[in-house]
Amino acid sequence: MTDLHKTRHEPISQLFDILDDTHAVMTGLDKTGHSMQPMAPQVDEDRRGIWFYSKRDSDMGAAIAKHPASRARICLISPDHDYHACISGTMSEESDKSLIDKFWSAPVAAWFEDGKDDANLVLLRFDASEADIWASSGSAIRFAWEIAKANVTDEQPDVGEKTHIVFPATAPAQQAAQ
Repeated sequence: MTDLHKTRHEPISQLFDILDDTHAVMTGLDKTGHSMQPMAPQVDEDRRGIWFYSKRDSDMGAAIAKHPASRARICLISPDHDYHACISGTMSEESDKSLIDKFWSAPVAAWFEDGKDDANLVLLRFDASEADIWASSGSAIRFAWEIAKANVTDEQPDVGEKTHIVFPATAPAQQAAQ
């Protein structure tokens, strides 16, 4: 169940916590003809960074090689379906090889025949610039109460929060991109 207090008062921290618990997000570049695709986020909250393993010859890998620091979006739906986010930013190739080791796992290894030394392996870095978030409590009882109350009072039901985040330009992951 999404903590609406955290949505109101700690939205960036909450976003990274939920991203860290999410197996796949839809990721795409803001380019005509580029489709959103599912990718597994690798999250480092301290650096406010989001990374993705990809193949150089994939649609995403090839597009980033051709257009470094491309505008991109991530669409996130939490595992409990009570938190939704659309995150805008830039996607670029990550040059810090230590991060390949940091996030490496058995599921990632399954995609790369030569492991971490696979010539087709590329780590992509997403630097968030802003996000829109929609969160609800996920409580069926609260939802029913708010709907019943709204029908009696003719007021909109209070079933969640919507917030907009602008990420600080001084975040460490964004500094590395400058």
